[in-house]
Amino acid sequence: MIQPVPGLFGQNRNNSSRDYTTEYCWGKNQFNSSFPASLVAYMCSKGILPVYLCTDENNRVVHEYISATDLFRIDPLSEYAFYNFETSFPAYDKFYTGEREKIDLVMLDTADEDKPLIGLEIKLTALPDSTTRNLSEERYSCEIVVRPPTINFIACSICNCFKSSEEKDVLRNMLNMVPRINHWEEPEEVLPHYDGILKSILNVCSYLQNKQTPLIIQPIWKTRGGKSILSDDCLDVFVWSNLAVIQMCNRRDSASKRKITRPMRAIIWIYLMLLDYTGIYGQFDYRRIVRLHSYNIANDKAYALSGTQTYEYLKCAELEHPRISKYEIKNIILGGGQNLLSPERRFDAVIVNSPDLFEE
Repeated sequence: MIQPVPGLFGQNRNNSSRDYTTEYCWGKNQFNSSFPASLVAYMCSKGILPVYLCTDENNRVVHEYISATDLFRIDPLSEYAFYNFETSFPAYDKFYTGEREKIDLVMLDTADEDKPLIGLEIKLTALPDSTTRNLSEERYSCEIVVRPPTINFIACSICNCFKSSEEKDVLRNMLNMVPRINHWEEPEEVLPHYDGILKSILNVCSYLQNKQTPLIIQPIWKTRGGKSILSDDCLDVFVWSNLAVIQMCNRRDSASKRKITRPMRAIIWIYLMLLDYTGIYGQFDYRRIVRLHSYNIANDKAYALSGTQTYEYLKCAELEHPRISKYEIKNIILGGGQNLLSPERRFDAVIVNSPDLFEE
């Protein structure tokens, strides 16, 4: 009798940098990005489009739908699609100095000499989170945490739209709304000019509205009121564009006239990265900018939004009733792969403790 081979839908030894026959590749850090990639591929096979959070010409976050092929820049089930996890994205590497920052997933086209197509962050999030679990079901939402590397990728994605000398001039002119600041590391010197900094970044966003690109894949997994029991309507996928991620920072509850908050700091970081890019050397030192401009806030994360805050962005029919049933998880985790999971995170643990999901 042939033994089943552990795996994930759409991925195998030939088209993924991870070998799912090994227990290591089912660890929490691997599973949290590899499972969502296969979830997108599975949804593609069923003709279900992820919800795409992008911005309109007025920098408002709006909902559209995006095909898996447009998201990955290649059909996820194509024989030429390769899933390359935890690696740098070459298209962005030239914009910043120092050690290369790894992004969760880079899709490659093996038919074109392993051409890197897109770099994507992946954030697997629980629905509801602790701030919404006691609300009515239609008010459930998820926490999302954005780390400093994501800010680097946002800046790179913008630089990628201003590569020629003429385009850099356009970007430089949009950034020139801010008066000269001699000591950017001093909050009291920067804070009076924050409105101008924000306006400059928003002008850039408006200019690039038709060139925005997917950046964060946010799959959601739903439980019954925050308990360790999966809801029947269990899984779905939201995708944030690079410009929509910036709008997370442009909230009334994120601004302050008395101090620089985390979201404000993220906007300042983006501004400084773009400003350096338009300079003589055409690059920015991402790690130096983050290190020297902490403004007395820890750099463990750029910022975070709770479920009560993300609800205004995510609210839709797909949030209230995710389109993939918990009984379809067995179509995504294959060959007994669930037996290799280490229940170190809530989603892993719920799957491990729900063996009935894999009964035929």
